[in-house]
Amino acid sequence: MVLRNWLQNLHTSSSSTSHLTLCMSMNAAVRATVRVGIYTGAKVYFVHEGYQGLVDGGDHICLATWESVSMMLQLGGTVIGSARCKDFRTKEGRTKAACNLVKLGITNLCVIGGDGSLTGANEFRSEWSELLQILLKAGKITAEEARRSSHLNIVGMVGSIDNDFCGTDMTIGTDSALHRIIEVVDAITTTAQSHQRAFILEVMGRHCGYLALVTALASGADWVFIPEMPPDDGWEDHLCRRLANQRSMGYRLNVIIVAEGAMDRFGKPITCDMVKNLVTKKLGFDTRSTILGHVQRGGTPSAFDRILGSRMGVEAVMALLEATPDTPACVVSLSGNQAIRLPLMECVQVTKDVTKAMAEGKFEEAVKLRGKSFENNWNTYKLLAHVSPAEVKSNINIAIMNVGAPCAGMNAAVRSAVRIGILQGHNMLAIHDGFEGLAHGNIEPISWAAVGNWTGQGGSNLGTKRMLPANIMEEISLNIAKFNIHSLIIIGGFEAFVGGLELVTGREKYEELCIPIVVIPATVSNNVPGSDFSIGADTALNTITSTCDRIKQSAAGTKRRVFIIETMGGYCGYLATMAGLAAGADAAYIYEEPFGIHDLEVNVEHLVEKMKTTVKRGLILRNEKCNSNYTTDFIFNLYTEEGKGVFDCRKNVLGHMQQGGTPSPFDRNFGTKMGAKSVLWLTDKLKECYRHGRIFANTPDSACVLGMRKRALVFQPLAELKNNTDFEHRIPKTQWWLKLRPILKILAKYKISLDISEKAAMESVIKKRGIV
Repeated sequence: MVLRNWLQNLHTSSSSTSHLTLCMSMNAAVRATVRVGIYTGAKVYFVHEGYQGLVDGGDHICLATWESVSMMLQLGGTVIGSARCKDFRTKEGRTKAACNLVKLGITNLCVIGGDGSLTGANEFRSEWSELLQILLKAGKITAEEARRSSHLNIVGMVGSIDNDFCGTDMTIGTDSALHRIIEVVDAITTTAQSHQRAFILEVMGRHCGYLALVTALASGADWVFIPEMPPDDGWEDHLCRRLANQRSMGYRLNVIIVAEGAMDRFGKPITCDMVKNLVTKKLGFDTRSTILGHVQRGGTPSAFDRILGSRMGVEAVMALLEATPDTPACVVSLSGNQAIRLPLMECVQVTKDVTKAMAEGKFEEAVKLRGKSFENNWNTYKLLAHVSPAEVKSNINIAIMNVGAPCAGMNAAVRSAVRIGILQGHNMLAIHDGFEGLAHGNIEPISWAAVGNWTGQGGSNLGTKRMLPANIMEEISLNIAKFNIHSLIIIGGFEAFVGGLELVTGREKYEELCIPIVVIPATVSNNVPGSDFSIGADTALNTITSTCDRIKQSAAGTKRRVFIIETMGGYCGYLATMAGLAAGADAAYIYEEPFGIHDLEVNVEHLVEKMKTTVKRGLILRNEKCNSNYTTDFIFNLYTEEGKGVFDCRKNVLGHMQQGGTPSPFDRNFGTKMGAKSVLWLTDKLKECYRHGRIFANTPDSACVLGMRKRALVFQPLAELKNNTDFEHRIPKTQWWLKLRPILKILAKYKISLDISEKAAMESVIKKRGIV
């Protein structure tokens, strides 16, 4: 159904009203709300300076246009402003705000902010009828105006770098804040290693430890202090023992992360200075402390945040379109890779319940109330940080290898797998250079210390090759027997998937291959069947997005210009599509969505008309294998010829820069969790497969892909995934992100239909949590 036929007289007010402070990528949400609102035929209004603008009215509430949200994706903060507002907390102030909305005929309010802002919006909505009666009696509005504005719909989007709002995996701004933090951690650790120092880093999070927790995972920190889980009594001695043990193993650097709201079991604050003085006094280490402060809030939004803000903005307009007077105020949230709607006040209640649980010392409950994402991060951190290697060995040998092209985040997965394996009592073996190395016996034990600083390193420290095992199966089976390998972890892209399948097929002939196998997807192309996300894709996406920003900025002050940019991905259009959303592209050509000369003609004409307005920049992305005939040069020449007199063109082939660089926070964290989960699964599977003194695994579920599917990490048999695979083009037959393609086109001002067949339904956060 085409949404513009739904409601002709909808008025959507997009208001950024963060009750606390600004965060990155609010602008992406504002842009999407405005453009999708206009797309549906609605009038969309900006409310400048948050609730203060709502109360003051006048020029603070102004009509938004398509062009008014151009060139804002790369800007941090919010271009329409945000302010604390004491007036809105009073009945008199809210009455003024209601009057301003009624006079403009606005009956739908989209609020982007924290729990204070959203709670205020819900209170405003609940007393709306009362406010109308007050205005009627005072003669401020007419009976007809009151009738037209008889109810107010509210939808919220959470903008908070702390990720402290329950019900969503990520709030807008959190990922960008993590990028700023990790940049600082990387800069600090390089110099600290040279001087053998201990570094204590304080990050934001007065009431929520999400930033500190993920930073600890992404940096391989020795310790983290978070408000949800204070350390046990005697933590001072435990911390010092751990740091001293790390130094005795040859580590030149110790990192401790402190959330600003960290406290002990008695509610006493734990500060950077306190930890610094403890480490200096007890261990004599050269210790430095750094408080990041508001640097975490600034800078350019990450690709993830831009896409999240855009998706949330679209879903917010959908929620307003479908709202009735009986619909409770909702907040648009993220669960896995799905946009969902949750009752606003249920989320606020659970958020308050976290604070209550912490105050009552129910810390395990507080962690659970934060949600599955937070709980999984905490459990992974506990596995890696506070346990000594097992004293009793299992006599199990687990081998780990990288296959295919290298990508950022591979090393984080290897580090996590190696350390969890050692903690389980297993012997961990490193296979260098993929299947080729396995065939040639390029295998050696790998220790706890050997992978110490791998989390933040790009590429593949194990070495990786594209060779598949089919033609070297006998040599591989001989070395599996020679090195007594009991299970295998394969980290890589499509070659890892195909190689795993070939090993499963080889079980019929070679009994040595009857061992548990797990494939962890790791490739910038994000084309491994069985997983919505692959390690490395987020880093590549950020590289493309930041490069597009710079390329567009390079033309600032010149005449109108269109940039044609070629991205990696093989036949998979994930990078081109998602970078198109993140960078505000006018078109993204991919293999999965066939196009011909008519489509190119429509795109060119569309861009020519846009560039005749106030728009001065155009961006066209092309996936490297989207079409063998319509090459990057062809498209560049076409746009150059047709744009004569209106714009000129430049082209860029990004190439292998997309594969390199240090891993993004997401890829470090994702790789760490995937590596840990794979070893725990193998440990259980090895127990199942142990028969008569030996390992024998030949069932389909003994060789799996570990992937992210919608909301969970799941193991899926390799054999079952064959039917959903296009082997010729090295892509899955179904890909979730293709449903985001219409959003890209709508935001680029194309008049197309938007598929709403899988619209988000309202879910209960309290029932889902099971704890109140």
